[in-house]
Amino acid sequence: MKEFSHYAKDGSPVMVDISAKKVTMRTARAGGFVRLADATLDLIEKRLLPKGDLFQIAKIAGIMAAKRNAELIPMCHPLALSYIDVTIVLDRDRGGVAINSEVRLEGKTGAEMEALMAVSIAALTVYDMCKAVDKSMVIDDIRLLEKTGGKSDPSIHSDVIP
Repeated sequence: MKEFSHYAKDGSPVMVDISAKKVTMRTARAGGFVRLADATLDLIEKRLLPKGDLFQIAKIAGIMAAKRNAELIPMCHPLALSYIDVTIVLDRDRGGVAINSEVRLEGKTGAEMEALMAVSIAALTVYDMCKAVDKSMVIDDIRLLEKTGGKSDPSIHSDVIP
């Protein structure tokens, strides 16, 4: 059986030593969706939510979250991110808002967790901003869409909705 990378010989948790790894350009894209009632979509589109402009606030929350990922996920390495973007698009056909993130860096470990954190916190921010007007929301489909760099370069998850 293969040994687990995040455990010492005595079974205690450890952060993986990446000091011998080469620095490469790494990217990750993630996506997610928040299902909302039609009336809530109307408020979002007209920018009439009581807490403000959902698109701007959730975007900033997602960017901030990606930068702080290592503070929240115990075994993640702090990364010097070069680029973070979060997009939030109203999707009436699917009944909600689509959230996507992209993260880039030059480093020794990937940016998947940062991209996923950006989408997750942007989705939670959408939930927080809409909870006063919509009790039926569902956060859904948070997943990695693509990653490049490192040993498994590239990895594209074509079976998921962009």
